[in-house]
Amino acid sequence: MLTAIVLIDTDPSRIPEVAQTIADQPGVSEVYSVTGGVDLIAMVRVREHEELADVIADRLSKVEGVRRTQTYIAFRTYSQHDLESAFALGIED
Repeated sequence: MLTAIVLIDTDPSRIPEVAQTIADQPGVSEVYSVTGGVDLIAMVRVREHEELADVIADRLSKVEGVRRTQTYIAFRTYSQHDLESAFALGIED
C-alpha cells in the first residue's frame, strides 16, 4: 500500500465543498481542514504507484476550487495506532 500526503490550497470560500468532493474520490482515505500554510490535507492510499497520478493529478488537482497541490509520498509509517490495530482481537474494552 502506498500512502501520499497531499497539501491543498483552495479558494477560501469553497473549503467545505472542496474537502467533501476530495473525500468522495476513490483512493482518498481522509481529508483534514487545517490551520497554517495550506487549507486541506488529504491522505491518499493506493496499491500501485501509477494510481497516484490517477487520483492526484487526474482528479484531485482538477476539483473546482483547488488552486495548488503539493504531494509527499510516505516511505514508512511509524504509528502506535497501526500496531494496536494489527494485534487487536476485536474484543471491546
